[in-house]
Amino acid sequence: MIDAFFIAGTDTDVGKTVASKAILQAIAAKGLNTIGYKPVAAGSDKTEAGWRNSDALHLQDAATLDVAYDDVNPYALELPASPHIAAKHEHVEISYDVLSQKLAQHKQQADVVLVEGAGGWRVPVSDTDCLSTWVKEEQLPVVLVVGIKLGCLSHALLTAESIKADGLNLVGWVANRVNPGTEHYADIIEMLEARIDAPKLGEIPYIPSAKRKELGKYINVEPLLNTD
Repeated sequence: MIDAFFIAGTDTDVGKTVASKAILQAIAAKGLNTIGYKPVAAGSDKTEAGWRNSDALHLQDAATLDVAYDDVNPYALELPASPHIAAKHEHVEISYDVLSQKLAQHKQQADVVLVEGAGGWRVPVSDTDCLSTWVKEEQLPVVLVVGIKLGCLSHALLTAESIKADGLNLVGWVANRVNPGTEHYADIIEMLEARIDAPKLGEIPYIPSAKRKELGKYINVEPLLNTD
């Protein structure tokens, strides 16, 4: 069984957090303890408790184990921009050592750790490096979230190719219907099923305020739980 995996998206705003919440709920339904981990988040709000990112809060809420926010999201950046821009704006250097220490801590506590990325696969975290470098260092299996909309086929196939070219295991993908008006939905799904060399874990329909809903029923986590 996989003890930790990384959620990648074909782009920003494709539903990584929606899919992450659905996967966490589906794993919890199997009786396993989970932690949702958002190493880097850009676009955070100032609260009495400190800077908080809404996606990280959703992950914290969807997990079965109670984990401090700073452990769920060690880098909560204010600016809603690419992480390397937000980090530079706040004079913050994103340390892979910090990300790895938190991940190791989570692995000791939970049966399964879901690690949600930021933006797309090659999202920069500095002027010279991308978050995917850290994922490679950790050799995390990857689940790809595809936001079903016009243009998603190219984004999905390119991302899947890039993940595999990085030497990582693409263990599944999730279709998330971000636009209810997208035409030829079934044809798009058929193409993705044929071209992505990994099991489809599920299709999440278009649901208003999806992050607040129970979504686990749309996901089959057996391919994750039965992978060494």
